[in-house]
Amino acid sequence: MKLILTQQVSGLGEPGDVIEVRDGYGRNYLVPRGFAIKWTRGAESQVESIKKARSAREIATVEHAKEVAGRLKSIKVTLRTRTGANGRLFGAVTAADIAAAVKDADGPDLDRRRIEIGNPIKTTGTHQVSVRLHAEVSATIDVNVVSA
Repeated sequence: MKLILTQQVSGLGEPGDVIEVRDGYGRNYLVPRGFAIKWTRGAESQVESIKKARSAREIATVEHAKEVAGRLKSIKVTLRTRTGANGRLFGAVTAADIAAAVKDADGPDLDRRRIEIGNPIKTTGTHQVSVRLHAEVSATIDVNVVSA
């Protein structure tokens, strides 16, 4: 199945890339979640607009990405959430919550889609989160979750 990615998918590519995947993976996972659209000649014309939008919000160079990664290492990110009696959260911490907490800690403005949370964060304490800043550069943030 031939698809056009609309968002970055780890291991597959960047937005605007034309990829070939198995039918079930494309039909049951990528297309329903909005990660890709089916390739047609008409959709091929949308590739340019997707690539322009990507370049507008993307960190352009590897050097700039390394600079942002250095800034991320130096900041302390604390996230205040509601918790139950035994330290468990009501719900889970999302990538948007982490992006807002980084911004509040005078960090760089991060795209929530670039933040990768390995396991859902559902307890208080310090958790590590990965951020894909560039195709070649990623950074790790320590997020301290405390009860509000």
